[in-house]
Amino acid sequence: MLDIYRTDDAVVHEMDSFQPGCWIKLTAPTTDECEEVAGEFGMDIVDVRAALDEEESSRISVEDDYTLILVDIPTAEERNDRHTYTTIPLGILLRDDVVITVCGEETSVLRSFIDHRIKEFSTKKQMRFTYQILYNTSMVYQSLLRTIDRQRTEIEEKISGNLEDADLIDLHELESNLVYFATSLRANNLVIDRLTRYSRIKQYDEDEELLEDVIVETKQAIEMTSIYRDIINGTRDLMSTVINNRLNIAMKYLAAVTIVLSVPTIIGGLWGMNVDARWMPFSHTPLGFWILCAITFVASIVTLIVLHKRNML
Repeated sequence: MLDIYRTDDAVVHEMDSFQPGCWIKLTAPTTDECEEVAGEFGMDIVDVRAALDEEESSRISVEDDYTLILVDIPTAEERNDRHTYTTIPLGILLRDDVVITVCGEETSVLRSFIDHRIKEFSTKKQMRFTYQILYNTSMVYQSLLRTIDRQRTEIEEKISGNLEDADLIDLHELESNLVYFATSLRANNLVIDRLTRYSRIKQYDEDEELLEDVIVETKQAIEMTSIYRDIINGTRDLMSTVINNRLNIAMKYLAAVTIVLSVPTIIGGLWGMNVDARWMPFSHTPLGFWILCAITFVASIVTLIVLHKRNML
């Protein structure tokens, strides 16, 4: 999909044709749309389609007439029948008169500009617009990181109750999300660091302040990712400890039950041996069976008391 926007008097307008100062938004574009943009602005078709490769890494490529900036942005996806997050490339192509963004899917990072949720937004100020995209990317990362931490808290609250296998899988998925985020944020940070030395396109005084905000928010997102990964590791260790403790308690209980049941089994086995009745106590006593039952019962009760005092029950 190819959309063209331009801001006039701080209002975003959708355009029908390429004009100076416009923003060309390519979302999952076709080959024909990429070729049209590449031919119109004298760009390499490979650079225009670079962001459509999910394995493409964050980088800056400076050409003669334009600059390509690739960063990773967060997005939602379904993985293992669960709502999870990953990162996809976003390409920003800068010329003196236009800004071109290329992404494999619709994203909230760019949608915020169209929905007027970004203040002081102008498509005619290329570097400021780029910094605003990067700033908004960092804020989306932080928002999703807080969502991930809330999901972790919900799983942690179940530890004291009925912990299921699905909770372990959910925790693993959250950790996978943080791995994707950490890798992408570190790569984005390198791109932003290089942008601090970028002077090819005109910048305004406010742009430097905005770039500093981008650096701060990106580093904060990286720090949040590191902290949440450590917390999730702690939660996973806690879950493993709780599971092992519950298993130990169950095994201890089963061992105690086995010991108690072995008492009547041993007594019954001894009295059930095929030997001469003269050598078996109570064999000629009228109430011998009931006496033997009473002895078995008393022995079992004594065993229970001993196990209880040793905290095995």
